[in-house]
Amino acid sequence: MKQRIYYHHTDCGGVVYYANYLNFLEEARTEYFALKNASIKQLADSGIMFVVSRQEIDYKFPAAYGDELEIQTQVGQMTGVRIEFLHEIYNQEKRLIIKAKTILVCVDKSLKPQAIPEDLRNKLA
Repeated sequence: MKQRIYYHHTDCGGVVYYANYLNFLEEARTEYFALKNASIKQLADSGIMFVVSRQEIDYKFPAAYGDELEIQTQVGQMTGVRIEFLHEIYNQEKRLIIKAKTILVCVDKSLKPQAIPEDLRNKLA
């Protein structure tokens, strides 16, 4: 996924505010699901939702206003109820900006963990 850095993404020092990377990662995961023909909205409507249970980010180099970032997303380990997403973000010069790992847990509408449906597991793998 590509992400252009706009002024509202930056802090007073002109670099991307650290918490904005969470939004970029969320959008990249949504795009990953869509590319695998798995609509997060349709899943939620059917009672299959995901919550973030853990987030790790290693900040390697600052991104700045005007940069164009490439967000690479892949699935790492997947268990019965959890999916590990691995992210790397690079700037237009191919410099590593961040490495991140996000753990999602599949839950039902009452937010209790539930098994990831087999067909969804196959799509995402």
